[in-house]
Amino acid sequence: MVPTHTPQYDTDRDTVYQIRLDGHLTDNWSDWFEGLSITLEEGGETLLTGRVADQATLFGLLRKVRDSGLKLLSVTRVESKTNDAE
Repeated sequence: MVPTHTPQYDTDRDTVYQIRLDGHLTDNWSDWFEGLSITLEEGGETLLTGRVADQATLFGLLRKVRDSGLKLLSVTRVESKTNDAE
């Protein structure tokens, strides 16, 4: 039997995520991370923030972090907002 998982939030809504990385990135990385804003924080960390359309997009962003050799510190879901089409 395959275990089932029921999401506790509506997967059809855009969600804002914050992805914290070790090290400072330049603004040139914004296009690579699909327009997420880049904030350099004290202590040598970078915070990527932006709206992510769905879980597939989020995993794509995390794959880019991995493939770039960047050290992932955390991923935080900040808010959900209804799509404009609704």
